[in-house]
Amino acid sequence: MEIHVVRPGESLWAIARRYGVSVQNIIDANGIQDLPYLVPGQALIIPGIEATYTVQPGDSLWAISQRYGVTVESILDVNNIANPSLIYPGMVIKIPAQANQYGTIEVNAYIEPTSPEREREIINEVGQYLTYISPFSYQVNEEGNLNPIDDETILNTARQYDIAPLMVITNFRNGNFDSQLAHTILTNENVQQNLINNVLQTMENKGYYGLNIDFERIPPDDRELYNNFLRKVVQQLRPEGYVVSTALAPKPYDIRTGAWHGAHDYQAHGEIVDFVILMTYEWGWSGGPPLAVAPINRVREVVDYAASVIPPEKIILGMPLYGYDWRLPYTPRGDWAQRVSPKEAVEIAARYGAVINYDQESQAPYFYYVDEEGRRHVIWFEDVRSVMAKFNLVNEYGLRGVSYWVLGVPFPQNWQALDAMFNIEKLV
Repeated sequence: MEIHVVRPGESLWAIARRYGVSVQNIIDANGIQDLPYLVPGQALIIPGIEATYTVQPGDSLWAISQRYGVTVESILDVNNIANPSLIYPGMVIKIPAQANQYGTIEVNAYIEPTSPEREREIINEVGQYLTYISPFSYQVNEEGNLNPIDDETILNTARQYDIAPLMVITNFRNGNFDSQLAHTILTNENVQQNLINNVLQTMENKGYYGLNIDFERIPPDDRELYNNFLRKVVQQLRPEGYVVSTALAPKPYDIRTGAWHGAHDYQAHGEIVDFVILMTYEWGWSGGPPLAVAPINRVREVVDYAASVIPPEKIILGMPLYGYDWRLPYTPRGDWAQRVSPKEAVEIAARYGAVINYDQESQAPYFYYVDEEGRRHVIWFEDVRSVMAKFNLVNEYGLRGVSYWVLGVPFPQNWQALDAMFNIEKLV
């Protein structure tokens, strides 16, 4: 796999010819069937190609294959070379992709229940790439009971792809994570036990593989109460064969204040649960100023801290499948940005004749455009370059894997890159 950044005036035909692949292969790998034309600055995956090499005096195909870790036969095939002895100095040859060079990881993705037809469509598109799937979510109430969700189609379809389902419980109520609800649960042992009993019953009845606890906006003074609750959950679920994980707000050091961060004790979670999911996204969010959703410099700070207090093999890196479209000028408490998929972002850029830029510090693409009513916008989104930056972090720190928020947002490049870089663990 190689990444090509489109230059002004380039055509798909010319790019395909340059790399020796078909136009259709590029279209399929990037999901650009509906794109009217290429956008300057757009990043394209060139499938099946890792690099090119200029033959030097004394080279042999065997020596070249050893240098790149591929077979002689694969070089012959990708270059249509019939006689391996007929290479010569100055000849430019393509080196085939070295698949799955980063090893094996686990991949989780959250999914919001919609309709049976849509759920089947979503899972059929990406099921082969998932270790876990996490329907979002079972909401907890003050008595420790669970508000049911219709997850039957998700669970049945996931089984067809050997995906292990994680049951997600949240303190979500009335459109947000509820601090008082969390406090009520964490200060009442009877409520906690009722909640654990309900979780166990639901997991057994529906065939869940494990539990993901996503409690957010917990009062920071309840930090140790939350840790104790997690210990109770693990003590009762682990003997029954279930794994337990938590979702953690992103922070670059042990922040102990604030509802979003204070009660999330990274070190304790690393000791108590089987793995954690870092919610390393939403720096750029719909109600805030225009920013990259998951800038790599900020993500690295979180991973660096997390890996200092949690075994890296217990850390799953959160990744967004979306971007945001802000209307300019941005004003606090003004218009909220609209979520867009990476595929949609490129189509908008093409529609309005924009040029896509790439911010090196955040490792994220963005562009400006003016709509039909003369209003200026900026879109920050994800592309293959930005996801590769995050995959490199996973490899560098030896993390357990990646987790996506949220399925149903079209981003073909992500899945192509994921498949090229890693083997995906299947547990069921």
